Amino acid sequence: MDTQDFTRPIFAPVIMGTSRQGRASEYAAHFVFDRVSKRSDLRTDFIDIRNIRLSIDDAGEAIKDSGFSATVAKADALILVVPEYNHSFPGLLKHVLDTNLKEYIHKAAGVCGVSAGPFGGVRMIQSLLPVLRELGLVTIFSDVYFGNAGKLFDPATGAIADPASTGRVDKFLNELARRDLGNIFEPMASTR
Repeated sequence: MDTQDFTRPIFAPVIMGTSRQGRASEYAAHFVFDRVSKRSDLRTDFIDIRNIRLSIDDAGEAIKDSGFSATVAKADALILVVPEYNHSFPGLLKHVLDTNLKEYIHKAAGVCGVSAGPFGGVRMIQSLLPVLRELGLVTIFSDVYFGNAGKLFDPATGAIADPASTGRVDKFLNELARRDLGNIFEPMASTR
């Protein structure tokens, strides 16, 4: 197993999980990206799945986007900001995620849910977590919920109306940035 460098910032790209026009979750994604960018223990990049062009006539790793794949391979963790559509996550996000496999193994992942209703995407997160785990990602315990997104963000400026959201996002990022996540991946002694 590679040794972990505890002196460098963790690279945790923010993934905007929908391509829809007029997406309220874009404000949430930029808010999270801004919070990550202000930290010295994290560095980030913004990935908008709208900009990832994938074929729909092939499957899996055969249609891998080289830029997305390279970023995920370099990442120590992923931050997904995803809206809830019909109690689940956007199909395009699943299509994008399925194009990589080995790039995800044993990397931390945190999810921020966004919804027009009061629950902040909790049903979407419930649907997405098993997918992330199947891909080999290690999901953190904390999630962030941006409920009533149409009212939570000023449409002219993108500013957030709820100052408590800053603390919730910072708590989430503190957990994601924990340096001892690698300890859970130490090989277990064989019982055979």
